[in-house]
Amino acid sequence: MSIDETEILIIGAGPTGLTLANLLGQAGVNVIIVERNSSTVQEPRAVSIDDESMRTMQAIGLDSEILNIVARGYGSRYMGPNGKCFAKVEPVSREYGFDKRNAFQQPELEDVLRKGLERFANVETRFGCDMQSFAQDGAGVTVKVNSEKHGEQSIKAQYMVACDGGRSPTRIELDILLDGSTFSEQWLIVDLFNTKNRFRHTEVFCNPELPCISLPGPEGIRRYEFMIQNGQGEQEAEQEENVRNLLAQVGDDKDAELRRVKVYTFHGRVAVKWKEGRIFLAGDAAHLTPPFAGQGMNSGLRDAHNLAWKLALTVRSNDEAMIEKLLNSYQQERSPHAWNMIEIALTMGRVMMPTSKLQAAFVRAAFRIMSVYPPARDYIAQMRYKPKPLFEQGYQQPDGRDVKQTMVGRLFYQPEIEDIHRNCMLLDRAIGNQPCLLVFSETPELVINTKTRKIFEEKGVRVIGITPEWMNPVQADFPIYRDVSGELSCKNFTTYREHAFLLRPDHYVAATMPISNIASLENMADKLV
Repeated sequence: MSIDETEILIIGAGPTGLTLANLLGQAGVNVIIVERNSSTVQEPRAVSIDDESMRTMQAIGLDSEILNIVARGYGSRYMGPNGKCFAKVEPVSREYGFDKRNAFQQPELEDVLRKGLERFANVETRFGCDMQSFAQDGAGVTVKVNSEKHGEQSIKAQYMVACDGGRSPTRIELDILLDGSTFSEQWLIVDLFNTKNRFRHTEVFCNPELPCISLPGPEGIRRYEFMIQNGQGEQEAEQEENVRNLLAQVGDDKDAELRRVKVYTFHGRVAVKWKEGRIFLAGDAAHLTPPFAGQGMNSGLRDAHNLAWKLALTVRSNDEAMIEKLLNSYQQERSPHAWNMIEIALTMGRVMMPTSKLQAAFVRAAFRIMSVYPPARDYIAQMRYKPKPLFEQGYQQPDGRDVKQTMVGRLFYQPEIEDIHRNCMLLDRAIGNQPCLLVFSETPELVINTKTRKIFEEKGVRVIGITPEWMNPVQADFPIYRDVSGELSCKNFTTYREHAFLLRPDHYVAATMPISNIASLENMADKLV
């Protein structure tokens, strides 16, 4: 039996696995990704990609290709049983550089991600390759696979990442349990070609007699999700007569061409362990998220971005203590946020599917009351209820501020910036995918001297300056840009003016210091390179 060796082995070529492989490939890590199916998915599954995930697509250099296949910036309308809208969610802010909600087709997304891997000679893809068994020791993981092309083989890797879905064979074999509530509901998913519904936003029908969600997509596609009630069985629910009867009750698509009809059971669960020795869980293998907030796939892409730079750093390092802390931080950072996404999805689900006419009326009344108070109205309309990415513990250095006020552990904003020649770009174009020392000051050129700059740059840390919206940048021996969109210049960011931020490769804040104490960030910088 032939034995192949690699640094990282990825099991599963869905969005999480493909994104992880792109990130690792970009970092120069040797990767083999195996997928039991002969190709990427050909049927619709996930339908929404958010601003954080688009930033990850930007990190792997595929954001332009992805933007070409999405319907950008859609919102939601919440409809009462009488068909009238009682609440709107139409976010316009772009803290992370992209629209908060974008509709897409998963087959097209996976095709872009798969083709993206062709850029990297250090990444090998093996479709039609099924994992048979695996074993690990202190040196690595050995996996036996059966390939349509090469038959039985063994693959030895330093680490393995299981992105093998909600029924993850890896998780089951490792006997890792899923924690969570007994929340479990069945919904009928109906995907259509050529919808007659031209409304570009999501429609949420908050009707206790027929809870339903209608989701737009690019190229005239549309998805309907109907909650199955009254003990209806899967086969009965999927019958075409039943499907068309349901469609007739929520719009004009009764006679549309059916693309896919399937009953899904939604869960809210998280694995109690995300790492066992040298094996990691990611995506649906690590967490199962109800769809009401559109965060299932997006949570998996967050896993990939969090884990990729840590694995890349690990395979280059001999510091065992650092490696242990770094890899343990994966679950520390990602698990609480995955739970937050599940909780907000469940809350949104309760709004979408009231159990009685009285509860439905109460929900509508609450939204109407909030609509007359601007802060409450904007909290809903601008999706401020969505939990911001925040690590309260993990691979970072606290700055002593309250968790609600600190920037440490948060995903840094991505404003539009401009250089001294008025060329505009998003911040990450200037940062790249490496650690960055970002100085936010009216005069960054006076803060960073040549000695300090060289110390950080020799560590592999990029040094840039950002001025507030009202200050033009100047020529210096390191790049300085102006905050054009004002994300860093508003009153909420005032207390961090004249500060330096140490950003991790995934653009989360590892540490921050007043500009008078920048030298103290050197030690933390050593842990990021």
